[in-house]
Amino acid sequence: MSPPIVVQVVVDKPLAQGFDYIWGAQKLGLKPTIGQLVEVPFGRSSLIGMVIKVSAHSDFDIEKLKEVEAIAPLPPLDPAALRLMNFASQYYIHALGETIIPTIPQMWKKPEDWEKIPQKLAAAEVRKKKKNENALSEGYISTAQLNEEQKRALESLSNCSKEKQFKAILLQGQTGSGKTAVFLNWLSEILEDESAQVLILVPEINLTPQLERRVRAYFPDKKMSVLHSAVPEKQRGVAWYEALTGKAQIILGTRLAALTPMPNLRAIVVDEEHDPSYKQQDGIRYSARDLAIWRAHDVKAPILLASATPSLETWMAARAGRYEYIRLDQRAQGASLPKVHLINTRDPQNQFSPGDAGRPVNKSPITKTLVNSITKNLEQKKQSLILINRRGYAPVLSCSACSWLSSCQQCSFYMVMHKAGALSRKPVLSCHHCGLVKAIPEHCPDCGNADLKVLGQGTQKIEDSIEEIWPAARVLRIDTDSSKKSKGAEELFQEIHAGNVDLVVGTQMIAKGHDYQNIGLVAVLDADSRLFSQDFRAAERLFAQLVQVAGRAGRAGVEGQAGGDIYIETQYPEAAVFQYLLRHDVDGFLAYTANERDEAKLPPFSYQGLVHAEAKSLAKALQFLTELKGRLRAGGLMVQGLKVYDPVPKAVMRVAGTERAQLVIESENRKLLQEVLEAVDRDLREGSQGRISKLERIRWLIERDPIAI
Repeated sequence: MSPPIVVQVVVDKPLAQGFDYIWGAQKLGLKPTIGQLVEVPFGRSSLIGMVIKVSAHSDFDIEKLKEVEAIAPLPPLDPAALRLMNFASQYYIHALGETIIPTIPQMWKKPEDWEKIPQKLAAAEVRKKKKNENALSEGYISTAQLNEEQKRALESLSNCSKEKQFKAILLQGQTGSGKTAVFLNWLSEILEDESAQVLILVPEINLTPQLERRVRAYFPDKKMSVLHSAVPEKQRGVAWYEALTGKAQIILGTRLAALTPMPNLRAIVVDEEHDPSYKQQDGIRYSARDLAIWRAHDVKAPILLASATPSLETWMAARAGRYEYIRLDQRAQGASLPKVHLINTRDPQNQFSPGDAGRPVNKSPITKTLVNSITKNLEQKKQSLILINRRGYAPVLSCSACSWLSSCQQCSFYMVMHKAGALSRKPVLSCHHCGLVKAIPEHCPDCGNADLKVLGQGTQKIEDSIEEIWPAARVLRIDTDSSKKSKGAEELFQEIHAGNVDLVVGTQMIAKGHDYQNIGLVAVLDADSRLFSQDFRAAERLFAQLVQVAGRAGRAGVEGQAGGDIYIETQYPEAAVFQYLLRHDVDGFLAYTANERDEAKLPPFSYQGLVHAEAKSLAKALQFLTELKGRLRAGGLMVQGLKVYDPVPKAVMRVAGTERAQLVIESENRKLLQEVLEAVDRDLREGSQGRISKLERIRWLIERDPIAI
């Protein structure tokens, strides 16, 4: 009698270990392979899991082991994909099962539908073939014409990829300098090998359709998989399968695409590599950019990091020679960069006076200087873009008779006033953290006063003001509310491209990546709200966003023409962020920021980890972390070169009725920090079920390389 085959399977549970099962080869029809997706009994139900080990032995009684129930009609994950998953699990201190399984689309996690999958794949192939035929009939061909600077950049990239070795490359280019055209030409060389696969990452879903069209136009004969959370489940399942099997040569997606299996990966592009959206903020809190770099190193492939405003970490690596450094310092069409204007909102000359011509009836949230500039831009038949990074009508509703404010009962935050629209048929108060929606009170809940007033402004209020000041103008608001209400975000952007809009007001959705052709003026309102923050990265992010939104202006200009204008309303025009922006000095700002961080020994001059704790009371969460710090000290882990700060409440202390605290652990030695975080994980698991402490029922999580503290 042949010995039983034992497989170890990991499942989507916060458990460090795998589980042993008997593999019935006769029942299942084939031998086990590491990387196979299977269905296994787990407790009183069944779960999807992945085989990570095959042997003839088990530490448990063979007779008591349960059998694997079914195998997914799917090839096993390739060894490189499994290495990536293992690294992500270890580095980000997350169980292997809950690292792997969430990356697999739902279509493949429903065993009851596994028999139907071959028909679904065949039907999808027919639909895709028709779509490609239509695309070819529409004349999708490449028309890229590179200037001399772009050709030099392409030549440098080509030399890097010829070596067939890992190479990290920073492509730092001005907004409108043609970075996309350069990397598409580079990828075309790599894709001449019909077995090769390339990965293109973008930071946000709303940037995907524009780049998808451009990639399809450039590569009409290449199969492409698009992967992000807004793709319908069945379509995403098919796209993931085509990437896994090597059928798709181009994989385009947001951060979740970074963990997609690709057996023939030859190159990676991370567009807008500086963007914080690449950091996952729930589950395994990985950085898609950092994992992409590790993945490229593992498979010995080049990776291109593209940005007009590279992150400080990437910029310093390029300046130090660890990354190849390629620059595009001129706009592709030869137009100059937009002219920056700082409007000091403290200066009375920038505000409307009672007798001014064209003064709005209601008090304007937009300065007189900006109103006059937008009017002039409209007269020139140019479009204007107005950025205010706050959706809704007003961030707070207040009582004029007492101190009542529209605080959320479940969060330590204010409820935002929204006009009738996407959230409700009537105006409402909405919490942007927990999602609570309430009717606007008719009078103050505390004193009964009926005179309730709004404080501040959001996109909806600015939209109303614009329509009052320029009643004949065609106005479009773009934020998550408007994109849900009627047309999707992509259709709203098409309205801009088609010239059907004069004035666009929106959140950061409008600020980056879009190749608008007729924007003559960009305005930024309330920039100061992001200038001062407890987050040491706030200024870096604000600078990046201002450079990005400024780059939307004057993109279609020709050589010798002005590149449009950007107006920034601020009370602090002397701030370093604005002064470097005036000179379009990205390198100067990054050098200034690096010096500040070095003095304070903040990342990238140190490395950080966060221990999060959530409880019904703040005192319990803080006590839980205080006791952890005490155990670290008692265990001799608080060694020289390691800082463990005192536990503190999080910036948003309460969300959905749960109190939140954090403990920051910092070191200038990456390896030392990793060892301590792994020790913290072992310590906390001893008294926990999953990631919930058994005694106090406190939910905890360890985060590596946090981007917000």
